[in-house]
Amino acid sequence: MYFHLRNRLKQKPFIKTRVFNKLSLAPHRKGLVLRVVIITPKKPNSALRHVAKVTIYKNIKRIFGRIPGIGYLPVKFNRVLVRGGRANDLPSVRLTLVRNIYDFSPLSMRKRRRSIYGVSRPSGFTKHKRRRYRHLHM
Repeated sequence: MYFHLRNRLKQKPFIKTRVFNKLSLAPHRKGLVLRVVIITPKKPNSALRHVAKVTIYKNIKRIFGRIPGIGYLPVKFNRVLVRGGRANDLPSVRLTLVRNIYDFSPLSMRKRRRSIYGVSRPSGFTKHKRRRYRHLHM
């Protein structure tokens, strides 16, 4: 009986490896791009997805981050901001890069989902005119 308990106490506690552990318990972290890679997704999907290998400044861990949007890709030694958000069909990709912060440029001419791609609101752009007040917007 005691032998069983002694072995149980010797075992290390099981800790899940989560995204927050990689970002050292923060919502965002600054990182440095080491290289940009093109990966193909898992079985039912087919595409060419851009992924960047990033070193996190704080804990010096190297992880893969998804590059959202079409267009400009970060170059080697660019500074980027990394947040959580995994790509379901890409194995080992659990983080996403944030656009329009540090050296990672925004997408131009985006009207919808601007906050994700780092685009500021264009001048004179109203998202939705309420039906009740539409006679006021001429």
